[in-house]
Amino acid sequence: MTVRNADAQMEPPADVTAVVLAGGRATRMEGRDKGLIDLAGRPMIAWILEAIGPQVGQVLISANRNLDAYERFGYPVVADLDAGFLGPLAGLATGMSHARTEYVVTVPCDSPLVAPDLVGRLYSTCVANGADIAVAHDGEWMQPVFALARTALAPDLRAWLATGERKVNRWFARHRLVEVNFSDRPDTFVNVNDPKERMALEARLTGGE
Repeated sequence: MTVRNADAQMEPPADVTAVVLAGGRATRMEGRDKGLIDLAGRPMIAWILEAIGPQVGQVLISANRNLDAYERFGYPVVADLDAGFLGPLAGLATGMSHARTEYVVTVPCDSPLVAPDLVGRLYSTCVANGADIAVAHDGEWMQPVFALARTALAPDLRAWLATGERKVNRWFARHRLVEVNFSDRPDTFVNVNDPKERMALEARLTGGE
């Protein structure tokens, strides 16, 4: 589908639940739980929660380990419905099962520079185009873990996962999808996959070299 510029923003949608995806194995981070890794003096997930909280009506943390540690941030923590670190779609399905809002939006725990208008732009463009899913696009690539979806898609997603499918893009293709142009917000998609990237971003945030 053609990448669309964001439609004029509506008010910050209270009918959206943010699901912070913190349920991965983090193999390139030596198995450490990325959301809890220190970045410039505070856990990485704290950056995401601070940015996403004001944009939505509810926040959930999707995690598969260190649940007690995540609970200290003051938001409900939910583990994947199916064990085995099954990827972002599993986190989305779990978030949908707990959300009481019409929409859910996902953000990863390793991208601490979330744009302050991320949800508003996804939501507005999704509604304006009669779509089921709105996904961010950085101008070159789709960013599938930055997506807003109708909670009503939960049964279809659960059935999809039950077949063994895990590919986000393939599930997206089953539904009315709109891609939203965030080429003006490239920092949103800066992510931390390994210790070297963590050090580089920390230096940037603290004004170091």
